[in-house]
Amino acid sequence: MARFLRPLLRGTTYTRLLHLWVPMLVVALWLFIDPSTPWVPALLLVPVGLIPAVRRGEGVQARLLLTPGEEESGISETPSATWRDRGRTVLWLEARMVLGSAGALASVWLPAIAFDLGLLAAGQAPDGNPLLGAARPHWAYALLVPLPLIALYGAVVGLGVLVTALARRLLGPSAAERLAALEERTEQLLERTRIARELHDSIGHALTVAVVQAGAARAAGDPEFTDRALAAIEETGRSALEDLERVLGVLRESRRPVSGRPTLADAGRLLESARASGAKVDAEVTGPLEAVPGPVSREGYRILQEALTNVLRHAGAVPVRVRVSVAHGMLDLEVRNPLPGAIPGPGRGSGLRGIRERAALLGGRTHTGPDGGDWQVHAQLPVG
Repeated sequence: MARFLRPLLRGTTYTRLLHLWVPMLVVALWLFIDPSTPWVPALLLVPVGLIPAVRRGEGVQARLLLTPGEEESGISETPSATWRDRGRTVLWLEARMVLGSAGALASVWLPAIAFDLGLLAAGQAPDGNPLLGAARPHWAYALLVPLPLIALYGAVVGLGVLVTALARRLLGPSAAERLAALEERTEQLLERTRIARELHDSIGHALTVAVVQAGAARAAGDPEFTDRALAAIEETGRSALEDLERVLGVLRESRRPVSGRPTLADAGRLLESARASGAKVDAEVTGPLEAVPGPVSREGYRILQEALTNVLRHAGAVPVRVRVSVAHGMLDLEVRNPLPGAIPGPGRGSGLRGIRERAALLGGRTHTGPDGGDWQVHAQLPVG
């Protein structure tokens, strides 16, 4: 019994009933003006439904009254973009008027019938009811009083469910809107992946430099070297905080431009950070770096950062050769360092995987692994 009465305790049941009553205000007004032509409001809905903005208004109203509190209601709030959308809007308006008429009649006549049945059971003859006008008072009519109320319950709940299903069908997103939503969702997933890579590369680099510097300072036992190490840790930490603030800014402001992210023009601080950690960096930069497009330059910076981080993490203070060149429509980036001992197997860490993913997203290619006694990270990114 409690489950049967549960819909009566939901606010959605009554907001849906209100949604069915709204078009009846227009019908009632027209019937007051000219009761001989009740079909005119339905005819006027055809040109009204062809107006693009009407679909947006109906969608907003349907979401507020039919699916309150639901994030994924399946009801669109965009104007009609095609004639198919306009046709669906016209069908929706006509269906809403038909269901609204049924709901209004049920809401008025069924309670009235229950009341008249109560009068008959009490010994009074109802007045003005064509269904019960000829009935004679009798106590047995009390047994029939619940029937119209049960029918009213079924009409209110059933029509609410039906109009909601029709709204999702006729006011739901079109194929173009679903494709746009899918593309937006894909962009969000790509952005989350990019943010994860940003955090891994930037914070991982800073922590690696800090660990290497701290370990070297403790082993050296030289106050002057310790001061230099602490200064390098401070500078690297400050840069990491700046990168972290940029990444968090992307999370806080989804439409914030990415122009604040570092590019290859800022690669000098990566090289200086590696040198301060003890690595002997031999860098060669050729070609017009300023002509490299922003996305390519930003991803190139992160690839260089991850490559230097791997050197410091796995090889320590060793000679590093960095070559960055722009020629023939390609950005060529190579980082090489001597292998510290036994030749390792293929890298499976998230850093090397991130390098490969960054290059693949830009249509480039990478090679990471042993090469002639060195460990090599070689990335080629198209700049055209």
